[in-house]
Amino acid sequence: MTHPTSAPGATPGKAMLAAVSGYAMDGFDLLILGFMLPAIAVSLSLSASEAGSLVTWTLIGAVIGGILFGHLSDRLGRIRVLTFTILMFSLFTGLCAVAQGYWDLLAYRTLAGMGLGGEFGIGMALIAEAWPPHKRNRASAWVGMGWQLGVLLAAFITPPLLEVIGWRGMFLVGLLPALVSFVIRRSMGEPEAFTRQASEASPLSFRARLGLLVKDRATARASLGIFILCSVQNFGYYGLMIWMPSYLSSQFGFSLTKSGLWTAVTVVGMTIGIWLFGALADRFARWKIFLLYQFGAVVMVVLYAQLRDPTWMLFTGAIMGMFVNGMIGGYGALISDTFPVAARATAQNVLFNLGRGVGGFGPLVIGLLVAQWSFVAAITLLALIYLLDILATLFLLPKQQGGEDTLGAIG
Repeated sequence: MTHPTSAPGATPGKAMLAAVSGYAMDGFDLLILGFMLPAIAVSLSLSASEAGSLVTWTLIGAVIGGILFGHLSDRLGRIRVLTFTILMFSLFTGLCAVAQGYWDLLAYRTLAGMGLGGEFGIGMALIAEAWPPHKRNRASAWVGMGWQLGVLLAAFITPPLLEVIGWRGMFLVGLLPALVSFVIRRSMGEPEAFTRQASEASPLSFRARLGLLVKDRATARASLGIFILCSVQNFGYYGLMIWMPSYLSSQFGFSLTKSGLWTAVTVVGMTIGIWLFGALADRFARWKIFLLYQFGAVVMVVLYAQLRDPTWMLFTGAIMGMFVNGMIGGYGALISDTFPVAARATAQNVLFNLGRGVGGFGPLVIGLLVAQWSFVAAITLLALIYLLDILATLFLLPKQQGGEDTLGAIG
């Protein structure tokens, strides 16, 4: 079997651009969909549950696509599969612009979500193999910042553009990040670590790759620990970001503009937290930085729920965002260090996307707690999930990091 060969263009800089642009596209797409839902519901006469299901099925598509394309990336190549996922996303996002009803739009969103699903894990695997191990944490953190950049871009341009070009035009605008990412990737070759592994080993089946995630007791413990961290990460993120505007509005009478300011400041805090995690994890033991952030998340979420002064809430929201979402800066490097090249993208996408699937229940659970008790109680209880993170970090996560790429990893 022939494998893709490395090309001179497979540099750390180009790999970073390819990975960041793809993950930014993921964040950009999900946020503009949130902005567009009311307009889509009116135009196509959708019920509230039908409109909400467009987000749900985008996430379901992302989970399916992440698992499928992670395996294909380990088999066929990082750049080759990333480029295909961009084309898939572009095709079905473009079709969303001409959707005539609920069912065809739902199908297009699900398939576009599948294209998005591979971006995180394959991009993280690409970075791990294109950057030196001693800079792997900060490089992976920069990829994590891509999502926040996409969210901020969508937050700035969607409200004014949506009024002018409508939701169909916004789906076409959503193609622009995909085109940029496609141009960046088409001139790149595969990283050397992947081509070396591909030339030395026979291709594995999907089942065999999954088996590498639980090949022995130590690896199975690591996989469980990473799955817990990814689940808590996504549960907390979606639970806070979806419900916080409603919390601010109901508790303090914040207008949409003020709630938007909170969101923007919190996202800035998240971005700083991701960057700082990568910088710290390259200097100190990564598992200790995870513990620092997890304790910080518990304290800041509980503290935030008790605040009543809007100015303090704005400032504290940024610090809370730094701890709650900053941990995503460490997952890419953690998974890359834990699993071999032959299963690296599979591990990234399976573990992270399964966690994203669990995290999708965050808004639902928070909503039920709000209905049963109050916003304050719901947000305070949310802090408890980070205690589960702490236990997973102490007793399940591997403590090693860095090192050269091999076919073996922690086993």
